[in-house]
Amino acid sequence: MPEAMTQSDNKTPLTEDDIIAWLKKNPRFLQQNPDAVDLLLPPREEKGKGIADFQYYMLQRLRTDRDEVVESTREIVATSRANMNSQARIHTAVLMLLEATDFNELLRTITMDFAAILDVDIVSLIVETEDSFIPHVDLTGVRVVTPGSIDLLMKDRTIILESKISGFDELYGGGAGLVKSQALARLNVSRKAPPMLLAFGSRDPELFQYGQGTELIAFLAKVIERCFRIWLNLST
Repeated sequence: MPEAMTQSDNKTPLTEDDIIAWLKKNPRFLQQNPDAVDLLLPPREEKGKGIADFQYYMLQRLRTDRDEVVESTREIVATSRANMNSQARIHTAVLMLLEATDFNELLRTITMDFAAILDVDIVSLIVETEDSFIPHVDLTGVRVVTPGSIDLLMKDRTIILESKISGFDELYGGGAGLVKSQALARLNVSRKAPPMLLAFGSRDPELFQYGQGTELIAFLAKVIERCFRIWLNLST
């Protein structure tokens, strides 16, 4: 450890000579305290009028680049942790789907349990039908829309992520006012089944955004499609 830098009893301010003398006695100071280098400004060599000291500017640029690398690394770590958390949530949701003991429990898992598991505010299963209800299904999270509505909403897309929106009553019913961002995933269960859509709504206006990865949502949608085929005894 370097010896302590002290002042006299009358607390006379340290001079440059005092500091240099102390550093000579403690030549390993910067090795043991490398961050201290950032507190110092490098000398600028005067090369005459109109001539720049490129060494000075290069050192400043290196410091700036280092700070940018550190910040980028922090962002990458934060993103990786968020992705791992999302992956763990999706895995939990899939396991709950597989544990369903009947078709209605499967629907309850999707429309009720998924919200808590995936940390969203509302999840709806949208089904196209000409009738105003679906036989043998009585769940508030299962909503009916007229034929063609899903194609009109999704166009030719399978998954849509949207931020800073206002929720649609057709998708979320009474919970539409909460929804400020959403993820929509088309479900292709079977040629014998009506078109379906899975809607995740959040009050966080930036939870879902264009450009985010959709692999996990797509995977969950594929699992749901297969579960539906099994319980309804449908082919692709």
